[in-house]
Parts: sequence; C-alpha cells; structure tokens
Amino acid sequence: MPIMSNRHLSGLLRGSPFKPIQEHMRMVFSCVCLIPPLFDAVYREDNAQVFEFATQIKELETEADKLKSTFRLNMPKSLFLPVDRKDLLSLIGDQDKIADTAEDIGKTFLFREMVVPEQLKPLLDELLEGTIEIAAAAKEMIEQLDELLEVGFAGRELDKVAKMIAGVRRSEHNIDGIMHRIKKKLFSLEKDLDAVSVMFWYQIIDLLGLISDQSENLADRLLLFLSK
Repeated sequence: MPIMSNRHLSGLLRGSPFKPIQEHMRMVFSCVCLIPPLFDAVYREDNAQVFEFATQIKELETEADKLKSTFRLNMPKSLFLPVDRKDLLSLIGDQDKIADTAEDIGKTFLFREMVVPEQLKPLLDELLEGTIEIAAAAKEMIEQLDELLEVGFAGRELDKVAKMIAGVRRSEHNIDGIMHRIKKKLFSLEKDLDAVSVMFWYQIIDLLGLISDQSENLADRLLLFLSK
C-alpha cells in the first residue's frame, strides 16, 4: 500500500481539510478489514498466518498514526468553513481509536496462541460480519464530507448523511445483541476451557465490540458538528 508523504498530505489540506481525514479513514478501514482473515488463520491454527496478518494490522495502524500526526501539524489555525478546527481534530482522533483497537486485537493473538471453541465460531463470524459492516458504514459517512461542503452542509446530502448516522446507530444496537449472545455462549463453555483462555476470549470479544462503539462515537461526533 503506498504511503502518503507529508508533502502530499499538505497539498490535500490546502484543497480541502476533509481529504486527509478521508485518507486516514481509508487506512483505518484497511486495518479493520484484516481482522476477519486474522480470525480465519486463528481458526486454522496457522500461527505463521496469524503473525503475518497481525503484523500487517500493526503496520497499517502505524501509517494511520503518521497521517493523524501530519494532519495535526499541517492544519491551519483558522479555517473558513462551517466546521470548527477542533471538531476536525476530534474527528480524526475518533477514527484513530478504531485503528488502535484493531491493532490491540492483533497483538492479543500474537501474545497467546488461541484455540477457538467450535461452538463460538458461528457467533464470532456473525460478530466479525457486523464489525466490518459498521466500520464500512462509518467510512462511507466520512466519504460524504466533500459533498456536504459543496452544498454548504444542507439539503439532500445532509439528509443522506443523517440517515447513514442513524444506520450506524442501528448497527451498533444489533451488535450489542450479538455480544450478549456470544458472551452467554462463552459463559456456558467456561467449565470446559482453561481459565486463562476464557479471560482472553472475553477480552477479544470486548475489543470487537469496541470497534462498533467507536464507529457509533464517530457517527455521533459527525452529527454534533453538522448540527452546529
């Protein structure tokens, strides 16, 4: 994946402050997209592949972090836009938390070899699918920022983004339901698993759920500054 230079990012910033935010969100989404293949490698107990995917997530998170830092350093002190500078900084910060969580999931599998209980796999797959969907919806919201700017944060584009935000909230609610079911299933399996593995599985499940929470937080952040 090509790495964006500081010069390129500065050029984007002069054109629109949303361009580097969108570039950053694409990098964040790339981190999340590697989580399902990471889990597939865990299912197969392919430690070499687990290491490879976890390392790729870490590298992408590092690049996302560089984009965030460069954005902050190059952002003008004042913007003639219907959006506050601090809101844009908060927005990219919220995006970055998603990449951080994806990296934490990868690190967990690097620290400990995990065997997936067969009874958990269908629910894990459901949770992974929901995680990708909500992260994709959050990315699509960010992709609409240029169109919003062009129409002065009003009209049909604003309605479109508002519906996307509502969709992210619904998805987060659905994922809460999946989280409840998977934890209930894990609880029923505790007596057949070693205590340390149980602890790690709860941690991994919570990290997956955190991505949906962070995506909803991103939607709420966007709604907040669109409503100003």
